[in-house]
Amino acid sequence: MTMTFRPPAVPLVTVDPYFSVWSAADQLYEDHTRHWTNKTQGMVGMAVIDGKIRRFMGKIGLHDRSANVVEPGILVQTSLTVEPVTTRYTFEGEGIELDVQFTTPLLLDDLELLSRPVTYISFHVRAIDHRKHEVKIYFDVTGEWCVNTASQQVTWSSSVIDNQLHALSMGTVEQPILKLAGDDTRIDWGYMYLVVPLSPHSKAAHHSISGREHYARTGQLKVEEDEDNPRAVSENMPVMAVEMDMGLVEQETACRYLLLAYDDIHSIEYFHQPLNAYWRKDGMTFHHMLVMAGQQYEEISQRCQIFNRELLEESQAAGGDSYRDILALTYRQAIAAHKLVADHDGSVLFFSKENFSNGCIATVDVSYPSIPLFLRYNPEMVKGMMRPIFKYAKSSEWAFEFAPHDVGTYPKANGQVYGENKLEYQMPIEECGNMLLMAAAVSKFEKHAEFAREHWEHLKKWASYLLQHGLDPANQLCTDDFAGHLAHNANLSIKAILGIASYAYMCEQLGMREDETLYREAAAKMAQEWVSMAEADDHYKLTFDSQDETWSMKYNLVWDRLLDFNLFPKEVAERELNYYKQKQNRYGTPLDSRDTYTKSDWLVWCAFMSESKEQFEQMILPLWQFMNETTSRVPVTDWYDTLTGQQMNFQNRSVVGGFFIHLLNKGTSHSHSN
Repeated sequence: MTMTFRPPAVPLVTVDPYFSVWSAADQLYEDHTRHWTNKTQGMVGMAVIDGKIRRFMGKIGLHDRSANVVEPGILVQTSLTVEPVTTRYTFEGEGIELDVQFTTPLLLDDLELLSRPVTYISFHVRAIDHRKHEVKIYFDVTGEWCVNTASQQVTWSSSVIDNQLHALSMGTVEQPILKLAGDDTRIDWGYMYLVVPLSPHSKAAHHSISGREHYARTGQLKVEEDEDNPRAVSENMPVMAVEMDMGLVEQETACRYLLLAYDDIHSIEYFHQPLNAYWRKDGMTFHHMLVMAGQQYEEISQRCQIFNRELLEESQAAGGDSYRDILALTYRQAIAAHKLVADHDGSVLFFSKENFSNGCIATVDVSYPSIPLFLRYNPEMVKGMMRPIFKYAKSSEWAFEFAPHDVGTYPKANGQVYGENKLEYQMPIEECGNMLLMAAAVSKFEKHAEFAREHWEHLKKWASYLLQHGLDPANQLCTDDFAGHLAHNANLSIKAILGIASYAYMCEQLGMREDETLYREAAAKMAQEWVSMAEADDHYKLTFDSQDETWSMKYNLVWDRLLDFNLFPKEVAERELNYYKQKQNRYGTPLDSRDTYTKSDWLVWCAFMSESKEQFEQMILPLWQFMNETTSRVPVTDWYDTLTGQQMNFQNRSVVGGFFIHLLNKGTSHSHSN
């Protein structure tokens, strides 16, 4: 029997780092909906059933005025199901059942569709008491969705598109396109859209928080199209609302849907040039995109249902019920922590935002843990992560022999902006190893090394750097930098050795026999030396010069198996995993002997090295328990305490793509078909 899973936060609208709204409550009506940064970006849903007004989503009143607002009674939430691209809530009351579905069609084999800034919300109503009921659905979104702070002024308009859609839109008066950069920020340019198919059964209008309160009392939609337009979001908050008349509902289900969409105009600044979202690359207009999204609703819904079913079945077969639930919750998060754009030559660029860790864009050591998901469904996305790094490394702005850590602060990919480019803030071994391993993984899953050939100059330089400095790393940062600098880092040394082997592997694919032999033999010799340097009786040490009691998760070892290098003796992973079992707390194995916190991406990578499905499930059950029980109600954090289940920092990061590593099936690529 499947256990009931309570996500720490539930994905509702998940498109990109700016267009990303979640519910952090057990019931959808317990709290306002929120942007992943925790700031309120409100949505309210009400149903009018035979004249009785019942709330099923959000709160009517705002925090600063809720004392004066009487919240209507609720439709009781009876179930919540989170699937890879769909979240489904069911409510009951007054003789009806209401099913509300949020679907963002993030299908990685269809980049045009994936990059459309659209989430579908559908409503399915049926009578469950053998009677007939008059039902209307009210839905709204606030001006909070298109500002960074509520003091900003917004303006709004309404239009009919191609005689098919009624579109309400809202955006800031100022329109500071691509001006704002940082971590805890929300978009304040472009236009938020609420779109409904044109129908005599639907009414859409701009109004306000007081208009929402009026509806909650009377069930009547109050139109305020041009009252005080424009005004600040903090002043009688502007709202876009729609009312859908479901008619006289019987046992047969009545259905309606709407679209939430965001026109960001320009998405990314790329070395001082604005770039558009990928779906715009052939000149499509926003309105045309909306029309297509409406026309394809049924087809897209079916494709999403098929994909949900396939991924749920595959993940359960690979790792059991807990693994299925973890992947279902994190699929959209992993993708929507990126923005997909096209370079001026049409190349795919896939920019991550380093959410709640420092806001960096295209961070290499955020890309590296995320790639299993993208290797599984479309390696082009991994290439899209790497291209900005190669471009920056080629520029005169980059002075180092090793690979860069990032290319700026989201959404400005203009080059590094922190630490004055000082060596002490760089991650030399980490990023060289990451880029080489990612390039080798792309080569393996594409079954050719043409992408590596395009960037050979840098891959060769970085492999040479690892050959000189990788076996016993000097004092430096690594991806786990929140734990501080380390010298002689044993896990980082593994990355360097496998990075060198990755280069040899690509040399082999490209017929470069001399370098292949040189680097492969060097990697094999270094792996042998590593075993004796890190040896500590029943496990391997944190650093080569530390006491035998120290230890760390050797997650980088996973590529020795995935890429079929087999440089390290099999017993290294076996011994390590047995040791981790002794160190496991309620919410998982700590990252290393220095503290009780863990990184969940690395936890799953270590679990993947298990010899049996049973061992894998034992290692990831604590991660499921953490998600199910944590009081840190945020989009999945990858850094938390294994004793308390408390978030340390980080949330909604793309690294959860690493959880999908068990679907790589020992390195065999699959392609998803519709």
